[in-house]
Amino acid sequence: MASAYPSPPVNHITRSFTELAATVRDTGLLRRAPLFYALYGVALTLALGGVVTGFVLLGDSWFQLLIAAALGLVLTQVAFLGHEASHRAVLSTGPANDRLGRALSTVVVGISHQWWMTKHTRHHANPNKRGADPDIDKDTISFVEEDAAQARGLIRWITRRQGWLFFPLLTLEGLNLHYRSIVSLITQGSRRQRWTELPAIALHFGLYLIPVFAYLPLGMAFAFVGVQMAVFGVYMGASFAPNHKGMALVPADARLDFLSKQVLTSRNIRGGWAMNILMGGLNYQIEHHLFPNMARPHLAHARAIVREHCRSIDMPYTETSLLESYSIVIAYLNRVGLAARDPFDCPERVAMGR
Repeated sequence: MASAYPSPPVNHITRSFTELAATVRDTGLLRRAPLFYALYGVALTLALGGVVTGFVLLGDSWFQLLIAAALGLVLTQVAFLGHEASHRAVLSTGPANDRLGRALSTVVVGISHQWWMTKHTRHHANPNKRGADPDIDKDTISFVEEDAAQARGLIRWITRRQGWLFFPLLTLEGLNLHYRSIVSLITQGSRRQRWTELPAIALHFGLYLIPVFAYLPLGMAFAFVGVQMAVFGVYMGASFAPNHKGMALVPADARLDFLSKQVLTSRNIRGGWAMNILMGGLNYQIEHHLFPNMARPHLAHARAIVREHCRSIDMPYTETSLLESYSIVIAYLNRVGLAARDPFDCPERVAMGR
């Protein structure tokens, strides 16, 4: 006998993701990878120890700037590990991952774990969605035309050229990350967060800045910090920017299923295991967004499954080389920056020099 009530409509893409998730789970790709992370942690510890040793042995020498650059690279790799711990992909339990992520972010890198978690969780929930993704909020660089059109003064000048200025501006991103995380803790953090994370960040800068300024001449010390911050900022920005910038923007009032939302706004970077180390697993951005607690060694295998699944349901799956992704990002930012032009500066007037 037929039911008196009609069956609810079936969302085939939602059901499709459920099938994909079951395949990934049954393949064992959601299991932990303790050996990889143990070796990775040892490698980072040795690298940091090597930087400290080199700093002590070089003494009063401008070759210290090479040590500063190396420190920027190592701290970025530590930030990658902290990012994975924040997604609970490293250790076997949630609390253990949280403790590891907090220690790496605050004491080693000098950034608020709570600020990063809040911001990054919002990004994962709504990547590239206007008004919901903090990674496309208005800043020195504008990611949507409406923000670019509202730019004034120096920011307007930068916005009109922001694609070409993107990588030079990233040299300041390290300072920006430290500043924003500390201000966020002071103005928005709970009492517990302020009392735990602010001292940890202060410990980071004490362990870092006191030896640098005590051991090196003043000018060299400032140069050391400048180089380290610049390398850290460029490496961080150059690793995170290729993954979403220039991909589809989601209107504020749009409602997308989880699979479409994550796949259509994300871009993978080709390069295999070497790129996986270089970018801390962010090269498999599509798989990371679909399965954020997946351990890094399993992302490559998941890519093959996800890519075939997307092909079977005729869903675009975007993957480029690293250099191609940078070209896309620069072109996209320049295109957005056109909204900051003087509305009376039409191409004909510019060409005639009027």
